[in-house]
Amino acid sequence: MRWLAQLTLLAFVATLTSSALAFDSGQYDNVSPDIRSWFKAVTAPNGVPCCDMSDGHRTDYDYREGAYWVPIEGQWMVVPERAVIRNRGNPVGQAVVWYVHHRGMIIISCFVPADAV
Repeated sequence: MRWLAQLTLLAFVATLTSSALAFDSGQYDNVSPDIRSWFKAVTAPNGVPCCDMSDGHRTDYDYREGAYWVPIEGQWMVVPERAVIRNRGNPVGQAVVWYVHHRGMIIISCFVPADAV
């Protein structure tokens, strides 16, 4: 039964991330095509797209107790293992995290460490 609850939560988060609207007012016009393409192609381990360039946040990170941690809005948060992407490379040279706000919580949907290969 617990796996059903986890699956339901995962499906809900996938719906949030796929329906989020990104706002591009031209601030990304000077980004190289390969970087733009990478942002558009990054998907979470479950196959859900992380969204787009304007949704990803370059970030610092730490690795402690077997998990990645990122600062989001002034608070260090653990990155769920389901959100860690290790197989897409990282052409930007900094870690990138994608997250959404939902019912007063921050949900991390994707995270690519700076040294991802």
